[in-house]
Amino acid sequence: MTSENLVLFGLKGDSKEEVIRALVEALDGDGILSSKEKFYNAVMQREETSPTGLEAGLAIPHGKSPVVKEAKFAVARLEKPIPDWASIDPNNRVDLVFLLAIPENEAGSTHLRLLSEISVRLMDPDYLQRLKAAQNASEFLAALEYVKPDAPKEQPKYSKRILAITACAAGIAHTYMAAEALEKAGREMGIEVLVEKQGANGIEGKHDAKQIREADGVIFATDIAPKFTERYQGMPYVQTKVAEPLKRAKEMLEQVLNNPDGHVQGSVTQTSEETKEKKGFWSELSQAILTGISYMIPVIVAAGLMIGIAELGSMPFGLVQVIGNAQYANSPNEIIKLLHFLDLYGNMIFDFMYPVFAAFVAYAIADRPGLVSGFIGGAFAAGLHFTIWGTKGVPSGFLGALVLGLVAGYVSKFLNEKIKVHKNLQAIKPMLIIPGVSVLVIFLLNFFVVDPVFGAINEWLQNTIGSAPSSEKDLLASIIAAATAFDLGGPINKAAGTIAIGLAADHIFPLTARVLSIVIPPIGVGLATLIDRFVVGRRVFDEDLRVAGTTSLLLGFIAISEGAIPFMLRSPIITIPINIIGAILGSVTAITFGAVQWYPLPAIWGWPLVQHLWAYLLGLAVGVLFIAFANIFVRFALIKRKERNA
Repeated sequence: MTSENLVLFGLKGDSKEEVIRALVEALDGDGILSSKEKFYNAVMQREETSPTGLEAGLAIPHGKSPVVKEAKFAVARLEKPIPDWASIDPNNRVDLVFLLAIPENEAGSTHLRLLSEISVRLMDPDYLQRLKAAQNASEFLAALEYVKPDAPKEQPKYSKRILAITACAAGIAHTYMAAEALEKAGREMGIEVLVEKQGANGIEGKHDAKQIREADGVIFATDIAPKFTERYQGMPYVQTKVAEPLKRAKEMLEQVLNNPDGHVQGSVTQTSEETKEKKGFWSELSQAILTGISYMIPVIVAAGLMIGIAELGSMPFGLVQVIGNAQYANSPNEIIKLLHFLDLYGNMIFDFMYPVFAAFVAYAIADRPGLVSGFIGGAFAAGLHFTIWGTKGVPSGFLGALVLGLVAGYVSKFLNEKIKVHKNLQAIKPMLIIPGVSVLVIFLLNFFVVDPVFGAINEWLQNTIGSAPSSEKDLLASIIAAATAFDLGGPINKAAGTIAIGLAADHIFPLTARVLSIVIPPIGVGLATLIDRFVVGRRVFDEDLRVAGTTSLLLGFIAISEGAIPFMLRSPIITIPINIIGAILGSVTAITFGAVQWYPLPAIWGWPLVQHLWAYLLGLAVGVLFIAFANIFVRFALIKRKERNA
């Protein structure tokens, strides 16, 4: 697993980054890596998840990556300790560093189990002291192999049984070290602790039905969502980070027995009032929004893919209108007709974006009872009621979906907790009372508040855009650009489109600002997720947003701005103003240098129809780069401020 070449004695390094870089160089020099830069980035990305500094001078950074050819580890004994390595013990001064390198496809292998064994051994103070006493690499390797002889022990008598699940992002060191800490604390307290490790090896030590039935509580020490939590229905639980047992394992065992966070209910947790107050309302709101976004993203991707195929497929036919135009519904050419309906199909899928989002926002708050009213609220936000009822109106869009989804969740949760029925009538609550009352609340809220409020806002925006003097080109372009970029395909965007297309149809004002502002935001945020680590030296977007960013970038080039909606929903205060400013800057730049586009073709295949294309592309670059760099620097500043205040 290692060699004398990978044991660095007396290493000089003033920072965590320098030490990790030196260990990566050692692994690369031993032929372990196919790309040292990619592995270094993987390790540093893992560093952002939770501390790899522990206590007693020890740190165990680690990373999984496809560029690792063989599972190995490198070790550094530092010439002088590093006091500011983020550690579980805030007073830890790191002087012994293990860097674990694991191939991405080696889950469950002997190598990975040995790496896990090393992590557990380092929890033993005597073992750690032997390593620190070694005078050279040879002695160090010998100390690594040392196994303490087992002393004969009586079978312990336990008064309680606690179950635990441990899981860290990489599924390596912390997963096993947290398990060892809990088991050790349990032995000292006379409590049997059975730990299920959900790591890179898969699930180890899986709890069976008998163990669960006889247990007094469960601890979820995880940095990622634990799997199969519904097994522990009704049990008192404690939820914490995977690193917490390393510093307060005994406290956590006491807590789950005497003052738990709540009781497990289904696949989610039923939390006590005290814990709700401790975790905070905004934390719960944030988790609900993230859940909605994660389920909404596949809908956006599927819809965009269908529209993209339809529009790309129609290009060879030289059509005078976009393929979605109604004139192609009865085309004698069956391929054109098929592509027309494929485009409509993609747009139909988009109509379900907000119902899916709102349904799973409500689900995150209330579990299954919230799904129905959340879905109905999202349908209102998408404007499906106007289509079905045959009435006119402006959909409330993502803000409406957010409000209605949250209300659906909290109303359903309140009804589920407060309404008590006879045990023989249990089915009537989830099948009749909760859906009936919650959808009625959603109807009244939408009818009296959501539609009127957002409808008034949209009407005001339409009037503002329509009354702008056509002689003031930059002002009019800025208004159209701002409204187009505001809600990324939502009602305000569509209001701007109606006015802009009308002006273009009368040959009053070209569509240059409109078409640029459709593509600038999704391309800009997508680019930001790809270049952030090169600009500021670290990732500033969470993993799910990085996936959404790639999708947003690709959809942007085919003029589907909805790919950037997850960023807007996650951080509207950051994203919306940056999108608006970037769209205005790009549009005004392009128009100032003479770019003109009269056709509603913002996708890449419409670019050849632009007059002075170089000016158009210059404006596009200005807007995209502003959005990309503004997102990176603002988010990086917020991360640094959070770290300073931690």
